[in-house]
Amino acid sequence: MKGLLSLEELKTAAAADEIDTVLVCLVDMQGRLMGKRFHVSNFLESAWEETHCCNYLLATDLEMGTPDGYASSSWETGYGDYIMKPDLSTLRTLPWLEGTALVLCDILDHHTHKAVPHSPRAVLKRQIERLQSLGYTAMMATELEFFLFRESLDELRRRHYMDLEPISDYNEDYHILQTTKEEPVMRRLRNALYKAGVPIENSKGEAESGQEELNIRYSEALSCADHHSLAKHATKEIAWQQGHAATFIPKWHADRVGSASHVHMSLWKDGSNVFHDPQGQYGMSGLMRHFMAGIIHYAPEYTVFLAPYINSYKRFMKGTFAPTKTAWSVDNRTAGFRLCGESTKAVRVECRIPGSDVNPYLAQAALLAAGIKGIEDKLELADAATGDLYNDDSVAEIPSTLRSAIECFKNSTMLTEAMGEEVIAHYTHCAEWEQETFDRAVTQWEVARGFERA
Repeated sequence: MKGLLSLEELKTAAAADEIDTVLVCLVDMQGRLMGKRFHVSNFLESAWEETHCCNYLLATDLEMGTPDGYASSSWETGYGDYIMKPDLSTLRTLPWLEGTALVLCDILDHHTHKAVPHSPRAVLKRQIERLQSLGYTAMMATELEFFLFRESLDELRRRHYMDLEPISDYNEDYHILQTTKEEPVMRRLRNALYKAGVPIENSKGEAESGQEELNIRYSEALSCADHHSLAKHATKEIAWQQGHAATFIPKWHADRVGSASHVHMSLWKDGSNVFHDPQGQYGMSGLMRHFMAGIIHYAPEYTVFLAPYINSYKRFMKGTFAPTKTAWSVDNRTAGFRLCGESTKAVRVECRIPGSDVNPYLAQAALLAAGIKGIEDKLELADAATGDLYNDDSVAEIPSTLRSAIECFKNSTMLTEAMGEEVIAHYTHCAEWEQETFDRAVTQWEVARGFERA
């Protein structure tokens, strides 16, 4: 693929002074790229095999704080090292950074050299391997929605994120004139990602002022998550280079619609979509029906992996295209799960629950785990829901707060069996820390509401 490099090609580019820097990165619990910048000569000498990082990188919060209570990393254990093992299949140029390449790493235990089980890439790989043992390959795609603002991140931070002004003044859903004005960011983003080996399909305006959507071609699950992480990182950097700010917070303003990251998925075998059966209802195979029954039945249990923060749940509101119910429907955007490609070879299911703050590795892993359970137990799929699901009281609700989602998550037998007790305990603690941190906060809303009148 264009943009991807072999180690030999990197050596050639280094000798020609075309590449002098290699970013060696892991993906942390929040889905961010963390790592080191190597001079290419040192990378080629030794770091292409392995380098090291502090193990607290998989035990921090959004602000890089180090909460107590993690079994894997603590002051008591001395905050030791992990091994960062470059996955050379991800080595690529980064066209938006001069003379720079990047490689993603798997995270290994410093002593045993085994994969660290709660590393997001390892969590997803485990479910991919389970699926492969059944003879299937997961094909997936994520949609990246985000907001662009007129001013830079630095300026907005100095203003404490008050009086935010989106880059456009009106709803720009599919709007060509308005998105033309944003091409200094979006054209550069599309082209840079394509040149980096991320198979970009298109971008479009979304259903709010300043809101964008970036779509990347369907691919195998691990590549999909890698593409998502790279695209999110590139969006922030390229917007910053152009003097603008980009945010993936799901709900930045109470009166604006939120940003999602819908996940499309199907299972394949021998080059064919095994979700497709031309004789089945809507072109769905029995396997697809079992898979969908699983992801719907267990949705409350893995919602923490789709909506990991307090703000994530502010997006779930009626009439905003964000779902509030776990039911499925045929091409109906009020449902938590939407059947797409009805009666075609491209039939697939879209999960509309995740917000733009999602870690794609964890979200995809959870969906696959639930789908596998549905296949193993031959769960029966209920009939498709119809109409406005926001007002259908007969349909099960998505957890509406992080607190309620945590309770479902930490008591999930399905997730514990699929991912292991260590992984569930690790991410339960992560979510509980997010909740505890918010519970201690005093918001401007509280002060303004009660300062005089309470």
